Amino acid sequence: MSPESITGPLTRPIVEAAPAPAIDVAAERARTPGVTESHHLNAAGAALPTAAVVDTVVEHLRREERDGGYEAAAAVSDRTEAVYDDIAELVGARSAEIALFDTATTGLRVLVDALLGAGTPRLLVSRSAYVSHALHLMAHARRTGAGLEILPLDPATGAVDLGALEATLRDGGPAIVFVAHLPTSCGLVEPVAALGALTRRHGARLVVDATQSVGHLPVDVGEIGCDVLVTTGRKFLRAPRGTAFAWVHPDVLPALEPRAPDVRGAAWTAEREWTLSGTARRFETWEHSVACRLGLGVAVRETIERGLGVTAAHLVALGASLREQLRSRPGVTVRDPAASSSGMVTFTVDGVEPAEVKNHLAAARIRVVTVPASHGQWDLGAREVPAIVRASMHVYNDADDLDALLSVVDTITAGPR
Repeated sequence: MSPESITGPLTRPIVEAAPAPAIDVAAERARTPGVTESHHLNAAGAALPTAAVVDTVVEHLRREERDGGYEAAAAVSDRTEAVYDDIAELVGARSAEIALFDTATTGLRVLVDALLGAGTPRLLVSRSAYVSHALHLMAHARRTGAGLEILPLDPATGAVDLGALEATLRDGGPAIVFVAHLPTSCGLVEPVAALGALTRRHGARLVVDATQSVGHLPVDVGEIGCDVLVTTGRKFLRAPRGTAFAWVHPDVLPALEPRAPDVRGAAWTAEREWTLSGTARRFETWEHSVACRLGLGVAVRETIERGLGVTAAHLVALGASLREQLRSRPGVTVRDPAASSSGMVTFTVDGVEPAEVKNHLAAARIRVVTVPASHGQWDLGAREVPAIVRASMHVYNDADDLDALLSVVDTITAGPR
């Protein structure tokens, strides 16, 4: 007999849906000593690290002090190897596809030079490009005569116009599309997965500058469909300055050669011959900060364990709240375009220079930055916005931090012009 025939129909207990997980801000603040010094709203510049990250860096520097740099590095080689594995897990990749750098700018320069070395493709660049990346591409175009086209914006969202991009790609010819997932100059989120689908369909390459998005939003290279992705450690990953990494698609990697091979990623095999590593490490250099890379590994592990989805939900909610409250203030203009759904918020105050707004906030121990048009001419310059104030949140921030900022803004707007 079935259980139903013995006891009657089986009934399932009613199980209430578990509440969505949330960031434990108090716990995050407890392991972040810097929160006692200020309302830190500058994660997009350099976020506050945890005590564990800093302790890891200092501990290794002490080991170097005691044993010597090479000896200290050898003693932790298994831990530095694990950094590649953790980064790969973070972005949905394999460790052989990861290269470590000192800065995202270095990573972009090295990898873009390798991509451009294969020919003279058209360079199709989003207006969200960061100043250092834009300068590199413009210099290449001026030097080589390569075509460089700044992609038009979708007027409804402020992001890349996908229809215009498809028409451009349909015209034919090799092309590389460059996009910043989140720019430095506003809270915009570019539709990178849609861009990946377009570039794959038309045989173009896609390079994603993810310096503002990794650690901020879920980033999976397979879902994006890009060929190269580069990011930094110091921002939303909360890692030490002087750390960065890149991911290179395994199908693209064999065709890319570094312009300046280094002993880290190449073997000198004969008088005029060398071979390159079969992994993305072919783009690395021998010399680097082992201490900072260990700190990067701790920060990446903490990011994974905290959860990418819950982190993004917290930051996006704080960003949306701050935008809404700033928009309600007379004399304040939120400068983020419609496609802004991130924990970065940009604004200006009528009649008050952004630098002055920043100074008022700094006097109240509220940390923000200003971004001038010279850091984003294709965005701020095109919008005729000379500069903006940028606030960017992380998991150690909550409504109290936003209230502190808004209180100072209210004081500024109420004061004499």
